[in-house]
Amino acid sequence: MFSRLLTPRWVLLHLVVAALFVATFFLGYWQLSKAEAGGGAVNWSYALQWPLYGFMGLGFYVKMCLDEVRRDPDEDEPGADLVLYQRPRIDTSGDPELAAYNAYLAELNERALQQRAEHGR
Repeated sequence: MFSRLLTPRWVLLHLVVAALFVATFFLGYWQLSKAEAGGGAVNWSYALQWPLYGFMGLGFYVKMCLDEVRRDPDEDEPGADLVLYQRPRIDTSGDPELAAYNAYLAELNERALQQRAEHGR
């Protein structure tokens, strides 16, 4: 279950996130020292924001790890979510006015596609 989070890719990601988390506290301390040395309100706000950014990033990372643990491993197989595109059909069984309008729109679309093909776009 948790073995997915111990692959080399995930271990590298764990190390990067840990380093960035620690870096946000160093940046917060740096802004705090600038604020105490006569900085303005911006330095005080960044002194509070940097650690907050670190906790937010860590929270997002924990959520990403939990999503990975809960994910179905067969989900990545090719063809699992095969969706074929089918052009919508014009409904002619209902209102004749609506059917005529839909046919007009389809004709305009075909013209636009032909013009685009002729001009190479």
